[in-house]
Amino acid sequence: MVVERTVPGGADRIDTSVPHPARRYNYWLGGKDNFQADRESGDAIAAAFPSVRTGALENRRFLKRVVSHLVRDAGIDQFLDIGTGIPSADNTHEVAQGIDPAVRVVYVDNDPIVLAHARALLNSAAEGATAYLDADLREPEKILSHPDLLNTIDLARPVGLMLVAVMHFVRDDEDPYGVVRRLVEALPSGSYVAMSHVTSDYLPPEQARQARSSQSFGPHGVMAFRTRDEVRRFFDGLEIVEPGIVSVAEWRAEQESGPRPTAAEAGVHCAVARKP
Repeated sequence: MVVERTVPGGADRIDTSVPHPARRYNYWLGGKDNFQADRESGDAIAAAFPSVRTGALENRRFLKRVVSHLVRDAGIDQFLDIGTGIPSADNTHEVAQGIDPAVRVVYVDNDPIVLAHARALLNSAAEGATAYLDADLREPEKILSHPDLLNTIDLARPVGLMLVAVMHFVRDDEDPYGVVRRLVEALPSGSYVAMSHVTSDYLPPEQARQARSSQSFGPHGVMAFRTRDEVRRFFDGLEIVEPGIVSVAEWRAEQESGPRPTAAEAGVHCAVARKP
């Protein structure tokens, strides 16, 4: 049985003159679901941080490997994917249901254009289910209490929480660690958290200082670069699985074909952890 639910709304919130992270990410991935403002913003950020396109591509590959691991090896059959972005190949439910068709996935994003694409493209296998919530990561209570989430996944059973390339859009003054802590608190023992996050660790010292001091690209929005130790704080109280906090280009990537980028070329830390 397919159970697909979405939250209506949004068309009046679309402003194509202002760049949005989901559409900009789509541009970096080579997609077509973006606008001039997104492309200009993407090019400006890439000019300052040339690793950003490589990082976007490696993030997508990391997501695929993580979901495969959690379904196949950890027995996870339900996911909460926050900051899903515009649907493209190898979405969480596509990867997961390719292994276990009964997997259930709730996607969360706050861009009405993402919502429109989700309605059209996020089609579940008949045995499983997908739902899409039009909600903001910074308001975890609204996500956790939403009826469509509660009707799609069972928070009394282990969940895979996916926070891939999203926490760096939450500034320090918006309590990013508190947001993650609240989400994790709502999950039972045996759940997993997967996260990737841009880092300043591989930047030249002056560029790293500038990136970390501003936590913003002005008209291009927030991009909070964090160090490895700062990323580790998101996993306090959790059991980080092997190989630990590493580059997205390196996390269980032994089977990836072709030349692999270095950690510096990707510029993104990642980790997966289990809630004891």
